[in-house]
Amino acid sequence: MALTPDQLAAVVARDIPAGSYVNLGIGQPTKVADHLPTGSGVVLHTENGMLNMGPAAIGDEVDPDVTNAGKVPVTELPGTSYFHHADSFAMMRGGHLDVCVLGAFQVSGTGDLANWHTGAPDAIPAVGGAMDLAIGAKQTFVMMKLFDKQGRAKLVPECTYPLTGVGCVSRVYSDVAVFDVGPLGVRVRETFDTDVDELRARLDLPLTAPETA
Repeated sequence: MALTPDQLAAVVARDIPAGSYVNLGIGQPTKVADHLPTGSGVVLHTENGMLNMGPAAIGDEVDPDVTNAGKVPVTELPGTSYFHHADSFAMMRGGHLDVCVLGAFQVSGTGDLANWHTGAPDAIPAVGGAMDLAIGAKQTFVMMKLFDKQGRAKLVPECTYPLTGVGCVSRVYSDVAVFDVGPLGVRVRETFDTDVDELRARLDLPLTAPETA
């Protein structure tokens, strides 16, 4: 079976290097915070002005004044600090984040990102800080379902939705496979309840199979 959002979040958390400074986008990416191992040294940054955010808050931990950028209550880790929104964006734009994890409507095989607007007349654009994060972070990971509700691939040869950033995505984590993307093409890192041949049949992209030992 395809991975659930929580299972996929655990895969993303596994791949974040210890000691990294990381921003988690609104939606599915926020679940990554719940799967980072204790002692990893990963410091989570939020665009609304919090550093060293912990996992989601539950029960008596909930404080309506302590939330992530998606307004979900979160916990504080030792050393948590708060700062002005402008300072938070300066961190994002200044290359101080090692990794950001964002959702997406589409990602191209060369790493272009479209995640703020589908172009539909009735859609509500929601760019937020995605442009700043996608370009400012040293690595941009995308976490998304590989196919939309109509069964159309979201990993595509060329994005047809308005772009958030050009050539900014290095890795795509989907419910059925993980891909490296960029100027050298698309390489499958691992699959979940599928194989490369099935992916090739459904994606309009040349795929390089995972390296074997």
